[in-house]
Amino acid sequence: MWDYSEKLKEHFFTPRNVGAVEGANGIGEVGSISCGDALRLTLKINPETEIIEEAGFQTFGCGSAIASSSALTEIIKGKHISEALTVTNQDIADFLEGLPPEKMHCSVMGREALHAAIANFKGEVWSDDHEEGALICKCFAVDAVLIEDTVRANGLRTVEEVTNYTKAGGGCSACHEGIEEILHKVWDAQGVALDFTQPTQPVTPAKPYTLTNLQRIKKIEEVIEAVRPQLQRDRGDIELVDVDGRTVYVNMKGACAGCQLEAQTLAGVQQRMMETLGEFIKVVPASMRPKADLVQIQTG
Repeated sequence: MWDYSEKLKEHFFTPRNVGAVEGANGIGEVGSISCGDALRLTLKINPETEIIEEAGFQTFGCGSAIASSSALTEIIKGKHISEALTVTNQDIADFLEGLPPEKMHCSVMGREALHAAIANFKGEVWSDDHEEGALICKCFAVDAVLIEDTVRANGLRTVEEVTNYTKAGGGCSACHEGIEEILHKVWDAQGVALDFTQPTQPVTPAKPYTLTNLQRIKKIEEVIEAVRPQLQRDRGDIELVDVDGRTVYVNMKGACAGCQLEAQTLAGVQQRMMETLGEFIKVVPASMRPKADLVQIQTG
């Protein structure tokens, strides 16, 4: 399990500035619920002084994402927008007295949301849409621009570090070669040669399974059983259908079936499974799997 600071725990259990700011004139939305994390940042900026008077957030993600969003709003309140734009993801991590390396992407998401919100206030177009050929990691929809910016801002040198900061490469690992190319590009421009064949520059594959298949399925079942009571209170339910490698197939039942928040619920279950298992897991509806391959898992 990751080591969380007391400050991070404080901002997770009692986050500041939760919710949308009334009369916000700067709004930034980043991330994707389907990829596990999403953040909507709302700012009330004085149009004459350009001082951020209020900041609020709505986030979907893990405890580190909530704490990072809370920290960001506290950092930027009272700042001029030019000063706020200098806030880095490392500033957010430092405010929380540290983030686990595997959770640094949460602070990066906050920085992106801040830039998007200020661009919105200025009437500028800010977009994280990918140009053709720019998408590097399909599992988490991370583009080359974000990876390059994050590598430069944080001095990243390995694929593993890029994964920790952006999630890119944390799924199927097919994009590792593309990430290496970006790392070479950034550091070559600074006259630094990287050598991924050396132990100090490892190319980290997707995390290998450390549990037997039976152990993994039992832990997945435990997560399902843990979230069911909350869904049942809302007249819904979730049912484990099958586990195929890193993909978990489930059925949403009752009020949860076809609900507008179904994608959010699945993403929340996915995040909880990843933290429980310590590896990348994708949770998808059973309807996305060919019917001929479906094998119902019988639970006790």
